[in-house]
Amino acid sequence: MNYSTPETRASLILRLQDVEDVSAWNTFESLYAPVLYRVATRSGLQPSDAENVVQEVMLRVAKSISGWLAREDKGPFHAWLIKIARNEAIRLISRPATKPQAYGTSSTEQPLNDVAISDDLASRIDIEYQRELFLWAAQQVRETVAESTWLAFWLTHVDGLSIEDAAKQLGVKSGNIYFGRSRVMHRLKLAVQQFEER
Repeated sequence: MNYSTPETRASLILRLQDVEDVSAWNTFESLYAPVLYRVATRSGLQPSDAENVVQEVMLRVAKSISGWLAREDKGPFHAWLIKIARNEAIRLISRPATKPQAYGTSSTEQPLNDVAISDDLASRIDIEYQRELFLWAAQQVRETVAESTWLAFWLTHVDGLSIEDAAKQLGVKSGNIYFGRSRVMHRLKLAVQQFEER
């Protein structure tokens, strides 16, 4: 293939143990910082508080990645990261200065509210991660195909145009649209698969 494949998630995670590995940390941060920031701001945090969550998560990962890798019961990295992000966001959201207690809510009801926030936050982090991973893979793949091939994919899969309308817009036959979007989808799936290999 004529395009560079992304580093697998497993090798990236191993490299994160070295805080001096700027390339690994840049890759990690480019994928996860936007995810964490968007989820935090959509959870009602002010931009400065959202940035604090991102920084705290990055610090926690840097401090505890070696310990997590050494655990036999560690589970998937993504789940561990979500747990850290959720805990940091909940900690910040739950602070009295950040989240005042709702009128008529007793302090005994607060843990139940935190559980609901926790589940919702995990779901949003997962959705945002998938979105960020798609955008990353799309950037990688777009650089490797002709513009018309990329547009065949984008117009039909992202913008939702029919094959016929996309063919008219691009001035090509419908078969070209099928071929182009299939080619891009294959490369996107390969890029994501290679990144998420364990």
